[in-house]
Amino acid sequence: MSDKKQPVPAKASPAPVKPHSNAGEIDAFVRQARALAAFATGSGRLILALDATMSRQPTWDLATKLQGEMFDAVGKAGTLGVQLVYFRGLGECRSSAFVADTNALKQLMTRIDCRAGHTQISKVLAHALKETATAKVNALVYIGDAMEEDIDDLAQKAGSLGLHGVPVFVFQEGHDSGAEKAFKEIARLSKGAWFRFDRRAAATLAGLLSAVAVYATGGLKALEARDRPGDRLLIEHLRGGGN
Repeated sequence: MSDKKQPVPAKASPAPVKPHSNAGEIDAFVRQARALAAFATGSGRLILALDATMSRQPTWDLATKLQGEMFDAVGKAGTLGVQLVYFRGLGECRSSAFVADTNALKQLMTRIDCRAGHTQISKVLAHALKETATAKVNALVYIGDAMEEDIDDLAQKAGSLGLHGVPVFVFQEGHDSGAEKAFKEIARLSKGAWFRFDRRAAATLAGLLSAVAVYATGGLKALEARDRPGDRLLIEHLRGGGN
């Protein structure tokens, strides 16, 4: 038997210890991942309603140009169906089918001209209630400058939309104080938001319409995950800090 000692193998150096993420960072990552996943598979139905009485033609033309922002915001990440609703003339209030691309909606809008008449906001709100009773409507966008109806009737319908989870996002052109009071009440009761429709700030309007589309397909989580200026502005209004 040999007296030679067997060589002792060298000890391996300990592996470097990776720094642990703190609990807050992990929670934030998980929340964002879930939000993005929800948006990635999101789908929604949105009603775009416009006052098409005679004074509205310039705004109608701008809305026709900007409506594509809603579809572009969702893109391949989800599906957005948009229905056009408009009123004009003596009691005319019409709605289209839900369409899923900007060209189809633009074709609908460019075939419509504005005509003199009174506002029919009550019909728009009643229509949204009827639609969401058939299949969930995620949001209603209304663009107008006047209100010539019973505010109590509008408030009752707006409250019903809020109970059914259909927020109304009102874009007001001009500074009519009576219309502003009514529009803000519709937004508040439906748990939506009110904004000024300023033709001089088309980029801001485009960002807001984009944000509404994201909200319609993925909710607040999707807005927080995308985190663009229009998204942050919409979140602020939805949480009561913007009106």
